Amino acid sequence: MDFHLPHWRRWRLMAACVALGALAAASAWIQPALAQAAYPNRPVKIVVSLPPSSGTDTTARFVAQALSAKFHQPFVVENRPGANGFIGARAAAEAAPDGYTLFVGSNSTMVTNVALFRNLPYDPVKDFAPVERIARFALVVVVPAASPFRTLAELVDAARKAPRKLNYAAGSPGYQVFIELLNERFGIHAAPIAYKGTAPAMTDVAAGQVDYSMAEISAVTPLIRAGRLRALAVTDTHRLKELPEIPTVAESGAPGFDVSAWTGLFAPANVPAPIIRSLSDAVRAALQAPAGVKFVEGLGGTVYTGSTGRLRDFQLAEIQRTRDIVKTAGIPVE
Repeated sequence: MDFHLPHWRRWRLMAACVALGALAAASAWIQPALAQAAYPNRPVKIVVSLPPSSGTDTTARFVAQALSAKFHQPFVVENRPGANGFIGARAAAEAAPDGYTLFVGSNSTMVTNVALFRNLPYDPVKDFAPVERIARFALVVVVPAASPFRTLAELVDAARKAPRKLNYAAGSPGYQVFIELLNERFGIHAAPIAYKGTAPAMTDVAAGQVDYSMAEISAVTPLIRAGRLRALAVTDTHRLKELPEIPTVAESGAPGFDVSAWTGLFAPANVPAPIIRSLSDAVRAALQAPAGVKFVEGLGGTVYTGSTGRLRDFQLAEIQRTRDIVKTAGIPVE
């Protein structure tokens, strides 16, 4: 049996169907938006691939505290050290892309490892979304307090006269890259001595067993003040207020030289863009506030915020520069 509706009823029915479809589409769009707007609604984990009390860990804890205050949810630091940062980085990379696992990476985990290891268990670029740069930390070129070298120029001159006679202490593969950048700039060659950590490296330099090294200012300042190390130059673009009498490497004969350790906040790849933006804005605001600037400067660093795009561009440029120096210096790739 045919069933015919009057024209006016057909139009009402069609209008109702269109409205219902629009409502369904709007609902499908609104639900994820509401879920993201509610972020975070439970604790967030921040993975650090170094042990407690390390510079990266200390920085991560400040960021965690700031984010906890901003979002009224716990942001908890989880230390996953070991294997050149592989363990922590891989754990963060493999986490669900929902914003509830973050990663504070450094130049070692997010740059240097790419150039020094053929088979990384994670990809610092493809497996991570950049959130925000945090801070950069100047390095200091040091020699034993009893060293005959009182300036960087004197060390360079001696190294040029006797290639590979001098040696240097590398507290990590990353520091070896930093020192080779310095050596390349001055056209010198020295023998590397690898150490498992900055502390033992500085101990041997202070004891006069190694000719020179490079490390973050927080690691060398106590030994400099104790009269056990002598600072020759700093790697930043300007002199440091902690060591105002020490010239920059640029002032010492290498114009434009600028090398530093750095930290940044990352998330697993494919975390929704609104969550990334929310985190980025919160971290930037916390670091640019007076308390943030004071905290970073207290570690001998400089607040180094920017955009997520800048962090990615910077990371890619650093990876290329590191690969170039590894190849030029003949640093072994594992």
